[in-house]
This record gives sequence, structure tokens and C-alpha cells, in this order.
Amino acid sequence: MKLKKRKKNSRMRGRRTHGFSAKLHKGKGSKGGKGFSGSGKRADQKKTLVLKKFYPYFGKKGFTSRKTEKRKNKIINIEDIQKRFKEGEIDLSEYKILGNGEITKKFVIKAQSCSKSAREKVEKAGGKIILPEKKERKKGKIKGIKKENSEDKKEKQKAKRVGK
Repeated sequence: MKLKKRKKNSRMRGRRTHGFSAKLHKGKGSKGGKGFSGSGKRADQKKTLVLKKFYPYFGKKGFTSRKTEKRKNKIINIEDIQKRFKEGEIDLSEYKILGNGEITKKFVIKAQSCSKSAREKVEKAGGKIILPEKKERKKGKIKGIKKENSEDKKEKQKAKRVGK
């Protein structure tokens, strides 16, 4: 004896009509689609509510991939550092330090980057923020190729003229 009968809906998946006519008896009814689609079809009954809630931002705009991260670096405010950590050295090398709040403890913080206000407040309290050294690129320098100064060029041109 069967205790639980399977629903017809589960057996009819993938079939257009679910054993009935073209539109009815599929379980969802025929409401015009998902969300607010079809809101103008039913004698404007939903439109005013939609405009009040979502105007002027109505509908989807733009796109973001699921793979993209919204913010690349983690952030932390100095007030959170004050609450969570004891005085001394802290390694927050994955974080950017922001200057929201006040700080009284003396910290030596290792961070990825920091804002000006955060640096000022930490130094005022007697601590400091250590950032990783940036590698400076020098313009026009490529290995094996030496750029000539304008003076060297002039001397070569003079030598050519004299040699002719």
C-alpha cells in the first residue's frame, strides 16, 4: 500500500501542457511572468505601487559577473582596531586601514594601505603604520637598451659632420 502519492506536477516536468490545455494547471497559473512583469496588463493595478517603491530605479541595469569581487581589499577602521586588539604590533597585511573613529592605544600596524586620516590619528597616538614598499618604475628603461642624453646625441652629430 502506497503511503504517499507523487504529485502530478513532478511527473509532468518537461511536458508543455501537464496533461491539460496549453496555459492552465501547471501549478503557477498564468500571472504574466516573474516579478513585476505583466503589471501593466491587469488594468494598471500594480503600477502605482511599483512606481512609489522603486522609481526611478526600476528594472535591471548593467551586469556583474558572479566571479567578480565587489571590493578587492578588506577594510578595517581604527576604532575597530582599538576595540579588538591590545597595544603593540599587529599584522593586518591584507587590510586597508581607514580613519573612522578615535584611537588612544599605541599600535605598530603592518597594512596593505591606509588613508591619510588613519595615518595621522595613529601617529598622533604614538604609533605608526608600516606599508609594503612600492616598486618604482623608471620611465623608458628596458634591460639591455640605454637611452642617450640629448648632449650625447649632439656630440655624435658633430662628429659625423666633422668626419664628412
